[in-house]
Amino acid sequence: MPYVETTIVIAAPARIVYELAKEQERFPDFMPDVETVRILERHPDRVISQWKTLVEEAPIEWTEEDRFDDGALRIDYQLLDGDLDKFEGSWTFEERDGATHVLLGVDYDFGVPTLAELIGPTLERKVRENSVMMLAALKREAER
Repeated sequence: MPYVETTIVIAAPARIVYELAKEQERFPDFMPDVETVRILERHPDRVISQWKTLVEEAPIEWTEEDRFDDGALRIDYQLLDGDLDKFEGSWTFEERDGATHVLLGVDYDFGVPTLAELIGPTLERKVRENSVMMLAALKREAER
């Protein structure tokens, strides 16, 4: 399955950046490609949320579960239902050298093998671009 990993350095404490990333319902306020995030269930260590984003102006919708490890400053997410066959990964937040190093990993499968063969590199580029956009938006918001 395709896997994309992106990183960014944010000039803010790791705990603050991590807590901001946990507030997914705020993402549409500062992430341009995220149209809506609706929290369906909220628990102390996890949420189930419904997402709608745009990729090349095409809407993609899914429901995911995010598990929070407050001690490790880590968010693991996994697709429950939606337009993709597989969509999972993690966010990690590590404070070093006075900044937060964020790593976002995305393991995905669009579920159409012939489509993946034909436009696999384009899909990977779009997933990478979307990941970079999300991290850049998180950085802007955390550094405000």
